[in-house]
Amino acid sequence: MGKDLKNWNPEDPAQWETTGKVIAARNLWISIPALLCGFAVWLYWGIITVQMINLDYGFTQAELFTLTAIAGLSGATLRIPSTFFIRLAGGRNTIFLTTALLLLPSAGTAVILQNPDAPLWQFQLMALLSGFGGGNFASSMSNISFFFPKKVQGYSLGMNAGLGNFGVTTMQILIPLVMTVGMFGGTSLVLQNTSGTLIGRIPAGTETFLHNAGFIWVAILIPVVIATWVGMNNIRDEYVSPNIGSPIAAFAKILGMLAIGLVMAAAGLWLMLPENAGGSGWNVSKWLVLPGVVAATVFALKLIPGPIHDSLERQYKIFNNKHTWAMTVIYTMTFGSFIGFSAAFGLAIKVIFGFQHIMVDGVMTHTTVNADGPSALMFAWTGPFIGALIRPVGGMIADKLGGALVTQIVSVVMVAAAIGVALCMKLAYGSETPEEFFVPFLILFLILFAATGIGNGSTFRTIAVVFDREQTGPVLGWASAVAAYGAFIIPQVLGEQIRATTPEIALYGFAVFYAVCILLNWWFYLRPGAYVKNP
Repeated sequence: MGKDLKNWNPEDPAQWETTGKVIAARNLWISIPALLCGFAVWLYWGIITVQMINLDYGFTQAELFTLTAIAGLSGATLRIPSTFFIRLAGGRNTIFLTTALLLLPSAGTAVILQNPDAPLWQFQLMALLSGFGGGNFASSMSNISFFFPKKVQGYSLGMNAGLGNFGVTTMQILIPLVMTVGMFGGTSLVLQNTSGTLIGRIPAGTETFLHNAGFIWVAILIPVVIATWVGMNNIRDEYVSPNIGSPIAAFAKILGMLAIGLVMAAAGLWLMLPENAGGSGWNVSKWLVLPGVVAATVFALKLIPGPIHDSLERQYKIFNNKHTWAMTVIYTMTFGSFIGFSAAFGLAIKVIFGFQHIMVDGVMTHTTVNADGPSALMFAWTGPFIGALIRPVGGMIADKLGGALVTQIVSVVMVAAAIGVALCMKLAYGSETPEEFFVPFLILFLILFAATGIGNGSTFRTIAVVFDREQTGPVLGWASAVAAYGAFIIPQVLGEQIRATTPEIALYGFAVFYAVCILLNWWFYLRPGAYVKNP
């Protein structure tokens, strides 16, 4: 345990059956809780912000949407350098350090949440650092891909990603529960509006410990960090991690590259955010900034001299392969939707169904609290739960039927479900009794989440088929990096359309994108004469 591996070949049946299967399984089952914690810390702002409304922290809905968006952009951007960590630093070194870094935003968030008068920039800084959790996915998936043979890549990657994705659900269930108990001490606050948990409503006037949302992850992370160091392995073979050096040297590489990602994410946020939210006030379009952030991050990493530059030159060959770009777009459809909807689902329920939409003096208003509205914290976990639960199933089905075929089927379902959700949103946001439309909204959104989960598993299965052993890991990381921008784009787009009183437009737009991906997937992998038939 914990030692470096050499001459690792999971495709060798003899090695796999004697020692390989046990080693691979151990790394997988330590990787999963580490990834789970990463997702939880990355996306807990979607739950924290709902409770900040209920506790009246004094921020506008638009300002609170920036916190989920900042974490989304940061996490996605940090996935770009994380894509290349395994070759440069080794799997054990990478997973240990990137998991340990989650302690910073967890503890910091816990501290500032105890002060409702804390300025917005402090919360934004913690949201930026929460991106460490989003970055983890790229390196985690790349690492696990090297431990398993191709015949079970759908299963292994599906288990790592699917159970890791449970961090979203775990967080959404756990945080509302621990907020009701003073288990970590500190200053309590009093609910101004009705809240809720998995087990029921919490009335206004209840004592609440919102800072537990950070401290609970500090408590969980400590044993997980220890397990990553004790139980995981670096693979020191040419096609995985040939020249990682000492752990200290490996950590220095990781920290330097993460710093580049954080700077680029912060610069992009500054260009986009309004002045009253800590930005430049220039309101540069996200459709210009996001490609710029991606390109600038890739370019800045390439400027690093020495062995890092040489390693990146080799790994950057994935960008010369058209399949890298095709799979990136397709995975953005599935995972980008899953992670974006996970980040925005709770807050969308609160804003659309938690208020009455009433005409006052000929003007539609959206500020009257709906006493009959559903509790966002009771339902926010359901969608991510289904999406994460079904992802390994999607991988296993894809192992049997072919990843592209399964992706094609779920893409059609996503188009239909997105249009249905859009119609429910439109009806609810123009109604004095929006709760009447909540049940069909919820059912259709859960179908959408399920489709994204299956598609996540099937798409990664396709990547394992299309690319060779050396390129599979970096492509998995890169595709997940770009797709993760969904955690920024979807909350931003949905927030913009809610402010414009047309939330349905966001879902119509997503449906159009899904339709484009159907055509792309068919052209590359399903049509007669496709580049790679899968099946």
